[in-house]
Order: sequence, then structure tokens, then C-alpha cells
Amino acid sequence: MKLMKKTVLAAAMTLAAATGVQAAGVSDNVVKIGVLGDMGGVYADIAGPGSVAAVKMAVEDFGGTVLGKPIEVVSADDQNKADVGSTIARKWIDDQQVDVINGAVASSVTGAVTKVMTAAEKITLIAASASHAFTTKACSPFNAHWTYDVVSLANGTVKPMVASGKEKWFFITADYGFGHALEKVATGVIKENGGTVVGGVRAPLGTTDFSSYILQAQSSGADVIALANAGADMVNSLKTAAEFGVTEMMDVAGLLVFTQNAQALDPAIAGGMKLTTGFYWDMDDKTRAWSKRYMERMDGKIPSMAQAGAYSSTMHYLNAVKAAGTDEGKAVMAKMKETPVEDFFSRNGYLRKDGRMVHDMLQVRIKSADERANDNDIFAIEKVIKGDDAFLPLSKGGCEFAMAK
Repeated sequence: MKLMKKTVLAAAMTLAAATGVQAAGVSDNVVKIGVLGDMGGVYADIAGPGSVAAVKMAVEDFGGTVLGKPIEVVSADDQNKADVGSTIARKWIDDQQVDVINGAVASSVTGAVTKVMTAAEKITLIAASASHAFTTKACSPFNAHWTYDVVSLANGTVKPMVASGKEKWFFITADYGFGHALEKVATGVIKENGGTVVGGVRAPLGTTDFSSYILQAQSSGADVIALANAGADMVNSLKTAAEFGVTEMMDVAGLLVFTQNAQALDPAIAGGMKLTTGFYWDMDDKTRAWSKRYMERMDGKIPSMAQAGAYSSTMHYLNAVKAAGTDEGKAVMAKMKETPVEDFFSRNGYLRKDGRMVHDMLQVRIKSADERANDNDIFAIEKVIKGDDAFLPLSKGGCEFAMAK
């Protein structure tokens, strides 16, 4: 009998060693999700409190527990500052045992946070940042870049405009990592398709007076002013262009326009502008059903693609924790990458080896005033762009761990 018990125990230990993660369970008896973002600045409307609400929705829809343990959500304001974001991430890991972070917007913040998370072997769900660095030069086995990136935006918006004869471009660029990356990628698309960049300026994040930048663009002889910025900066720069009459003389391309930004603009100014997005609340029955529940929580505000992506990535993460039998980072990421992503947000989605979540993107047009049925009727979907066409191919990204055999 003793020999049988020892044999059974040895077999159990061997199975646990072989499966490893299946025996690990949930660390600290709780799965804790941190939502980090701009809670009161230029990006607050497109992510911020709305992303916190979306993550909490995902937790509630999942059932509030996983593997018999509670799921908790904490949040904080990173103020769009990399040092603030990284400090919060370290404190969350060391003092609050946070298992995963979602929501950061500014690419500089996300870059700092992903370094902290990678060192701790914990997952970052990048639902709002645009730089493609997180799946290329700054890739990590613990990054899951979910919603969109600068490559998909440029391929969706810039390429067809150049093909239509808009060959000369001038950039007004947000002067930090995201803006620089968007300008660089868009410039490559412009040149590859026979266009030229005739000039550009860089504006600090949070600039309120874009007059001098618009005047430079106006005198450049460009066919298109490319706004390589986002949030309130994009809105303010486009409003200034309209005030100076520039929108009547040349095209303005918003390279990153969220639904909230388009909604804040007078359709007389923005109507007809074409852009690329990873999600639109009114696309079909699935998006409308989820968005209706979100809007009930958010005083009728429609969700951005970042907020929808925060929900989708959180739900996929929790399903992976359940499938892996643990919240250990490597095991969870392995499950995330082997499971297709098909939900109200993602169509034909999958998480690639380099951490890029590839999914269909939408080329849309901002509706004119007479096309709109109500205040939330903003975009007309003109084309669905297949994910493999929208995002940078794995073979061109240069992510070393993903290319290793």
C-alpha cells in the first residue's frame, strides 16, 4: 500500500512538472488587473475612465471570478508621463500584486511600463497606444498589442489617398514617440506609392495654438496636411485649419481619429474626411449590443476603439487564465496566442508570435450633417481591410524572439 501511494504521488509530481502551469493556480489567490491611462488630459475621452469601465464590464461579464478566485480591478492616472507610469507599474507589482496592466495611451508611457512588466514576466495588454515599436524593436514575449498601430493607420488612410493623386504631403506631428512613429511609417507609405513629403513641423503634446503650424502647412504647396497627432491635439489642429480656410484649399488627413474626436468636430469641417479605425460602435448587431451596454454606464457616451479594445483584450486574457489553469504570465500568453480572437470587437483576429493582434480594420468616412440620423451617427464604413493587409508582416518586424526557431 505504501509503495502504491509513493507511486501515485510520484506520478502526480511528474504530471505537475510536465504541465507546470496547470499546478500553479492563481498567485496570491486573486487575479488583479491594473488599468493605467490618462484620466484627465488630452486622451481622457478616448481611453481613460472609459477604459476602466470597459475592463470592469469584461470582469463582470466573465463572472467576477476565475479558477475559483476573485478578479479585482485597480486604476491610476499616468498623466501621460513615462516616469509616472513606470513608477505606478512597479508599485502595483511590488505592493499590490497586480498580474496584468491594460489601458496606457501615450506610447512613451507604454514603452516604460512594458519594460517594467517584462522584467517581472507579467503581461501588458496594449489597448490604446499606436506605436508599432511594441511588436518590432521593443517587442516582448509579454506584450499583447491589441487595437491598432501606426502601420495599420497609414496603410488604411495614406495609401489610397496617394493613389488618388494626392502626392504632396505636409506633416503636423505630435512631438513624442507616437507622432514620430506615425510620421515615419506614413512617409514610407507615401514614398512607396510615388508621393513626396514637402515639409513638416512638430508640436508639443497638449498644444492649444496651432496657428503657426497651419500657416506653414498652407504655404508649403502640399496637396494634403497629415495630422500625425490624436485626441484634443487633432481636434484643435483641424479646427484651426478650418478657421484659416485651409480645409477649403487642401485636404486634411487625420491619421488617428477616434469617434469622440470626430463627434466633437463640426461636420461642416470634418464631413468627408476619410480615416482608418479598428472599431466602430454602429457597425453591426454585435457592436451595437455591446456599445449599448457601455453607453448605459457612461452617460450615453459612445465607445472608442481603445475602450472596446480594453474590454476585448481583458476578456481574452481571462479566458486564457482559465484555460491555462494559472495566472502565470508565460502560460497565459501561450494560451492567448493559440486561441483565435473572435468577438464583437475583433473579426478574423489572432494574436501573433510577436504580440500583434491581427484583425480586420475599417476604412471609414466622417458623415456630413445631412447624412446623420443622430449625434452618434458619425462614420460611414467604406471598406473592410483584412488584418494581414493592414498590419506589418511578422517577417518585416524584426522581433527577435518571434523570429527565433
